[in-house]
Amino acid sequence: MLTNWAVVPTCLPLVRRRCHGCASERFRASGKFRVNANHKLIDAWLLVLCTRCGETAKLTVLERKNVRSVPPELLDRLHANDLGLTAELLRDPVLQRRNRIALDWDRAWRLDTGGSEIPDREAVDVSVRFAARIPVRPVRLIAEGCRLPRAEVERLITEGQLVSAIRLGGKRSGDFTFLLKR
Repeated sequence: MLTNWAVVPTCLPLVRRRCHGCASERFRASGKFRVNANHKLIDAWLLVLCTRCGETAKLTVLERKNVRSVPPELLDRLHANDLGLTAELLRDPVLQRRNRIALDWDRAWRLDTGGSEIPDREAVDVSVRFAARIPVRPVRLIAEGCRLPRAEVERLITEGQLVSAIRLGGKRSGDFTFLLKR
């Protein structure tokens, strides 16, 4: 039996960065951009707010770029404070490295199993797909999807009743499959 699961974001993740005002380490994306042009050069920032004190910080999106080199669609989306663009930019590894940030996906995703139940006496082949690069432990996903305690999932892995081509320890943000033998 083949089953498909999906890990889907439910909201924007928090941004992990130190606040200069209160030393908190969590910011939420405001969904707003600041665009500044100086003659032929343009700068753009994504504004994020500290979850504790509300202090605003800027994440650099464009820095001293020639206006003509920026696609007009991107400029329109920046000026319109496009929430979809906010989500795209937050997931961009280049933007994360440039601004020295990490994303906190805790409580910002859900596992969609399609309402399918895992039968007790049948081998099940499960394909897990990620809608976004959300780092999650496969053991946690399997436990949640099969409605089992994590210790039980660990025991099934040790006994060879739960197998996968990838290592199930640690975090994973890419698609994978596993086979549950009963």
